[in-house]
Amino acid sequence: MELGASLELGVWNLELVAWALSLSKIDLRLGQAACPLQAFRPVRSLRKLRHIMDWFANLQWPNGNFLGIEWNIWKLIGWLGNAAFFSRFFVQWYATEKKKQVVVPTAFWWLSLAGSVLLLIYSLRKRDSVFIFAYAFTWIPYIRNLIIHRRHTDAHLTCPACGVDTPPSANYCASCGAKLVP
Repeated sequence: MELGASLELGVWNLELVAWALSLSKIDLRLGQAACPLQAFRPVRSLRKLRHIMDWFANLQWPNGNFLGIEWNIWKLIGWLGNAAFFSRFFVQWYATEKKKQVVVPTAFWWLSLAGSVLLLIYSLRKRDSVFIFAYAFTWIPYIRNLIIHRRHTDAHLTCPACGVDTPPSANYCASCGAKLVP
């Protein structure tokens, strides 16, 4: 079943529910007093409801395309690249707010790498020279930063006395004062 047909059926289902409510003798109870549904005018309400539903459906699915975009696998790859690249903003913002200082977490570099590679693949498929050049070399610093981060993490020392993780340049444990052996 096509989306347009299912949306149409959804609108008809809503119209049937509204019609059934208008014919029933359901009372709304507000406190102790009963209030019949006298203000409900089925014809006018159904027209308004149908107009709103049609407007909303056309906003999201104009000409049968989600958000007006003709989708295929390459559009999906391009949009996934954009989403990954854009999500870096939230990762970096969260990490900075959490530490109350500017921080660039590893996830930022992974999202940067994933986004730039997906966008490079998409631009190669589209054969857009400007777009290709924009993402042809962006992956290099992202990989370099991931390598530096890995080396730094691997170089950390664990204090033999208390088990605290210490920076590679430390000679003594900041927690217990024990001598660190590299």
